Amino acid sequence: MKKNVLRLLSLILILFVITGCKDSQKKSTSDSKIITIAASPTPHAEILEHVAPLLKKEGYKLIIKKFDSFVMPNKTLASGDVDANYFQHVPFFKKAVKENNYQFSIACAVHIEPMGLYSKNVKKIKDLKEEAIITVSDSVADWGRVISILKKTKLVEVKKGVVLENASFEDILKNKKHLKFIHNVKPEMLVQAYNNQEGDLVAINANFAYGAKLNPLEDSVLLESDNSPYVNIVVTKIGLEKSRKIKALIKVLHKKEVQNWILKMWGGFVKPVAKDDWKK
Repeated sequence: MKKNVLRLLSLILILFVITGCKDSQKKSTSDSKIITIAASPTPHAEILEHVAPLLKKEGYKLIIKKFDSFVMPNKTLASGDVDANYFQHVPFFKKAVKENNYQFSIACAVHIEPMGLYSKNVKKIKDLKEEAIITVSDSVADWGRVISILKKTKLVEVKKGVVLENASFEDILKNKKHLKFIHNVKPEMLVQAYNNQEGDLVAINANFAYGAKLNPLEDSVLLESDNSPYVNIVVTKIGLEKSRKIKALIKVLHKKEVQNWILKMWGGFVKPVAKDDWKK
């Protein structure tokens, strides 16, 4: 009897220690003075580098891990190697969460950057030939985005009832110039496809366009409208968005001086957005 009691007490003590360690680890993660974030090199990482000194004044050190990949930042967050990531827009986020069952939460919206379609040969959209090739990334979340741009110019029409944000190329009902779509290119390879003229028009995400010295306002043949739903966001694991350090990050990203800097830095093309713009 005495041995059983001792065993029970030992078991309770072990469970108490384990639980205490877990709680301690959880607290140290959320209350840590170090914020580690995965981000695309531009403009995301550049914006973070700009706010790092402001965070330092608040008592936080910001560590930025740069990724060209559109896959690794979410995987890195899921594995716990970073506290947050900042590289994706809302439709991409929703699709990634649905497909991978990520336990993620949107901490805040930061900016929007319209997508452009570029060409080495086509100067004006009226010069686009019959059966022209449109090269698009393999990111399904961007397909509706490209279709929306083409729809605005009346080059295509989609089936009735299709939500453009979720549209695929099979949803195109009318194709005025019988355009052909290549959509198996990695997003980070789109600039190379453009340079190699692998398509009459190449849809390039703005961050990669910036890195290639392409000015969306001046160099694109077609440009996404300002009322795009593709707002770029900071993402964390569920619950961490309420931590002090993530709140501190949100606070500096939405400072008026930071928003003005973003507008000036990219000539008004990268546009800061309000905290809740992702909910529109």
